[in-house]
Amino acid sequence: MTQVAVIGAGFGGLALAIRLQSAGIDTTLIEARDKPGGRAYFWERDGFTFDAGPTVITAPDALAELWQLTGRDISEDVKLQPVMPFYRLNWPDGTEFDYSNDETRLRGEIAKLSPEDVDGYRRFLAYSEGVYQEGYVKLGHVPFLDFGSMLKAAPALARHQAWRSVYSMVSSFVKNEKLREALSFHTLLVGGDPMKTSAIYALIHKLEIDGGVWWAKGGTNRLAAGMVALFERLGGNVRLNDPVTHIATLGDRVTGITTASGFTVEVDAVASNADIVHSYRDLMPDNRSAQRSADRLERKRFSPSLFLVHFGLRGNFPDIPHHMILFGPRYKGLLEDIYDHGVLSEDFSLYLHHPSASDPDVAPEGHATFYALMPVPHQGKFPADWETLAPILEARVLAEVKKRLIPDLDDRIVTKFSYAPPDFSRDLAAYQGSAFSLEPLLTQSAWFRVHNRDDTIANLYFTGAGTHPGAGIPGVVGSAKATAGLMLEDLT
Repeated sequence: MTQVAVIGAGFGGLALAIRLQSAGIDTTLIEARDKPGGRAYFWERDGFTFDAGPTVITAPDALAELWQLTGRDISEDVKLQPVMPFYRLNWPDGTEFDYSNDETRLRGEIAKLSPEDVDGYRRFLAYSEGVYQEGYVKLGHVPFLDFGSMLKAAPALARHQAWRSVYSMVSSFVKNEKLREALSFHTLLVGGDPMKTSAIYALIHKLEIDGGVWWAKGGTNRLAAGMVALFERLGGNVRLNDPVTHIATLGDRVTGITTASGFTVEVDAVASNADIVHSYRDLMPDNRSAQRSADRLERKRFSPSLFLVHFGLRGNFPDIPHHMILFGPRYKGLLEDIYDHGVLSEDFSLYLHHPSASDPDVAPEGHATFYALMPVPHQGKFPADWETLAPILEARVLAEVKKRLIPDLDDRIVTKFSYAPPDFSRDLAAYQGSAFSLEPLLTQSAWFRVHNRDDTIANLYFTGAGTHPGAGIPGVVGSAKATAGLMLEDLT
């Protein structure tokens, strides 16, 4: 029987393992940490459940498809519930904007902010639908293995002015600066600078409008757990808390893997959902081709890291929705500091996650669970002493939430802890502590990204944020579909 190993139980690795096992491929999924989920790890402290990373679930049909492969239903393992509004955007002057796919309400919010931009938004939505069809429906689940495939996609990309940035394209439709920020911030959710990320990523707007924004009851970690349950029910084998230490090769083929515990297995193929630089540089030190790939990757631009403050509070906060964006006083300048200058600015913007607004069970009765997330430069640009810096930054983040939303926050704190760039490096072997792998620039997308199948090592494959199409739950689940198609073609 064909034997395959998938390294890393993030959403990309889980989705790929499910697809392979569903097709009758004997698949072993190996995870370094004690729980599945990758960046969707979680902690339970003082009765609170804290999700580590991704909290916005979009494109639920792409997830449901994994269960449908064997005639099952996602609801058997995961309870998805809609989140409304998707996000509440808040600016320092007190302006608020509720972002949703309720057409009447959304147009009302736009008119409240800028009546003259209502028609411009309608035209932007039409543009977003066009790039959604080209960039997600047609290209999001197919591999780009040669430059010819990129040339075939070029006319559509050119027609939609893919060389322009999301912010630039949004600005061609609407004039109000706050509305420009409201319609362009989404690229930050996949590690991209709205001022540089290709306008193709405006498809995220249409993705959310059509599919909604969802929450997995119990936390995003329950989506990971549900995927594990499905995989194991299909006969798949999961090894937790046992990092892969070596991918063995002979010539231009992978032959097996070894883990920290000494577990070894001979395989017909390996797919890595681990960090791309780590996969090549650290797991294949004796393979020259892999080392050349690592050298090339280290010269590319990587997405920023994140600083997160998790905190549990006494009390309930019905006026604070599930997701908020607290914009700072600067937008373009702050992004330049993070992405270009490698500066930790005095001012900042925050993504505030309040899951107990939708799901009271993630906090003790009469309490609330939060995290505040701040994009920060990765360690390659900002090699700080985070042990010293983290407590200072944590206090600043909580002070901002206190000032803007919860005046008596200090008196309500039950538990708190932070998570910084070195933690991404240590826990996830993330190169430079990047939270999203390669920056989603046009010159680092599709064929220019790590290929779903290695060009030289014939049975080495990739899934997850570093390969096509990129980061975010729909991106990594899409990468699994593209990679599974290749592997099944090659192995069966």
